[in-house]
Amino acid sequence: MTALPVLADSLSRYMAEVRKFPLLSVAEERELGRRVYENGDREAAQKLITANLRFVVKIAHEYRHYGLSQIDLIQEGNIGLMKAVSKFNPHRGFRLISYAVWWIRAYIQTHVIKSWSLVKIGTTQAQRKLFYKLRKTRRELAQQDGNDPTAAELALALGVEESDVNEMSVRMAGRDFFLDTQVDADGGKTTHLDLLASNAQSQEEDLGAEQERVQLQELAGEAIAKLTEKERFVLEKRVMSDDPQTLQEIGDFFKISRERVRQIEGNALRKVKKFLGEKKIRSSSELVMA
Repeated sequence: MTALPVLADSLSRYMAEVRKFPLLSVAEERELGRRVYENGDREAAQKLITANLRFVVKIAHEYRHYGLSQIDLIQEGNIGLMKAVSKFNPHRGFRLISYAVWWIRAYIQTHVIKSWSLVKIGTTQAQRKLFYKLRKTRRELAQQDGNDPTAAELALALGVEESDVNEMSVRMAGRDFFLDTQVDADGGKTTHLDLLASNAQSQEEDLGAEQERVQLQELAGEAIAKLTEKERFVLEKRVMSDDPQTLQEIGDFFKISRERVRQIEGNALRKVKKFLGEKKIRSSSELVMA
């Protein structure tokens, strides 16, 4: 019964430490970023990281509803922040956090997916998006009329097939169990692991797939860094956010039309796709042999 107070106390202490690091001005951030980008200055990188730790906490807080340790989410986000600092190009004229938010979210979301269940929740972008939005949408619809929404109502609200909602609901409601648990209640030694058929890839294939995933993630970060600040903003609010803004909301923010926002979003997506297409990803077998 003491675990929650201990965790809360740890988070409070961490926040107290984070607040001790001062925020950076635009000029200070640009100079530190230049030193990291041009000379690999570790001291400058450390200052950039510590000055932005509080932003990681804010982003991690958005994922508090998944029942995971807030400290663990923050740690994963910090890894994303460090990755962003190592790749940040200050000469492009945008703030570090505008670029880093992509890396922070990517690491946190990967942690959520891996931690939620031993069974992979989703392999496609649509499945991952459904995983993050299903619970929130169900809660919002229930608050509107006081009744639990049906799968058809959820599918309509989310713009997906009813079968996708049913499948994800089953996955999210499932419970993990230990594979070394004994199957026989009479003292037998047979475990679930003994009965599990294996169709896993070889270690070499697993390594190649992981390296390919990391390479693709890094290239995506590079592609996003080449966008204009307005394009990055629109992509973040329309595509990457768990609670996407409408075209009208973004249009009001920039004082432009909804159609112009749609054009900016389309241009940004085409630029990212074109960049990734030009950067040929090596196959898993090539990565293993490298």
